[in-house]
Amino acid sequence: MEWIRSFIAFDIEEEAVIKELSKVQSALLETGADIKIVEPENIHITVRFLGEVPSTLIDKIYDGMIKVVFTPFDVEIKGLGVFPNIKHINVVWAGIGRGANELRSIYHQLEPSLQKLGIKPDDKGFSPHLTIARVKSSRNKESIIKTLKEFENHSFGVVKARCLRLKKSILTSKGPIYSTLREVCR
Repeated sequence: MEWIRSFIAFDIEEEAVIKELSKVQSALLETGADIKIVEPENIHITVRFLGEVPSTLIDKIYDGMIKVVFTPFDVEIKGLGVFPNIKHINVVWAGIGRGANELRSIYHQLEPSLQKLGIKPDDKGFSPHLTIARVKSSRNKESIIKTLKEFENHSFGVVKARCLRLKKSILTSKGPIYSTLREVCR
């Protein structure tokens, strides 16, 4: 049986927003920190990370996605933050302003069908965001924090969330390669 590393997400396809996010990624790279930026074509809003799932579940996951009730909605990409915390930075993310409640609703609608399929709930719950960089060490951490403060209330623009996608993720030494397995567009 084939196992597929996968997640459910909305892709960021608006060029203007990608361009704005690229500016902050460049600023992060200029800090000299030990950082890996997320490729522009890979930036997305994860609604639910699934992990490794058997290929036999793909259509059943899709069945659950079809039942999710939503109409296309605006999502404002706003501000920056980090996971897990400022003392120990692993991930730099852009936040979600308007649209966060709709994303939470989609997450909560998906959860029962995913758990019925044996996909374990996410211990961390749901925190709407877009990962824009991964931090590999604490080198030049203070410079990262300074950049975070510069952009903490910055609006990167608004995207339209209309296609909920089940994505496949193949990890490579050059970074992940994502492809869409199924989608539900409204």
